[in-house]
This record gives sequence, C-alpha cells and structure tokens, in this order.
Amino acid sequence: MAEALWYPFDNGSTLAQKGSEGGTILRDEERPNEARITLERDGSIAPFAITCGIYGCMMHTRFFSLESEACAQYDQMRIALAELLLTEYEGGPEGSRSFLDGVAAFVETYP
Repeated sequence: MAEALWYPFDNGSTLAQKGSEGGTILRDEERPNEARITLERDGSIAPFAITCGIYGCMMHTRFFSLESEACAQYDQMRIALAELLLTEYEGGPEGSRSFLDGVAAFVETYP
C-alpha cells in the first residue's frame, strides 16, 4: 500500500521547528528519495500552509485559514502524491509524459 511508505521526515526532528513558510511545523513526512509534504501553522502569509514536493521535479505550496481544512487537504494531497509517484514507475517508456501530465493535474486539483 502506497500510504504505508510515508515516514516522519528526519525522524520527526523537524516538528515544532520553523518551516519554509515561516510557520511552526505540525506534520512533516517523506517518501525517502521521492517526495515530502509539510504542514505549518502561523506562517508569514496565512494561518496554515502545506508545502509539498517531488524531488527533482516540482514544489507546490497551498495556504489555508482553517486548521481542519488544512489537515484534511494534507491527507488528500499525501494520498494523491503517492498515487502520482506510482504513475512514474508503472508507465514504462511513456511513463515520463504520463507522469508530467499527472504533476500538472495534481497542481490543478490542489491549487
């Protein structure tokens, strides 16, 4: 199951530290050598921010007013990222184009 491949980033040492959006990191997970997703509170732009990235490919940030919405979106985005990463590996020779289309669709789905 793709969901099981997420681990606390840096063994959880980043929790309660300052994140890339200037807020306090509440959740920070990684699929080693593939992707990372972080949830911050009280950042410089909004009360909550989610930053995610696929290493060597994309970085994407979203902002929220409500913690409940940010937490729900974090969970959805984490699942979508895991599914997107599977596209890269299962696509064969056409996987790269399919993967890039998937990245574009991810950003459109989670603006």
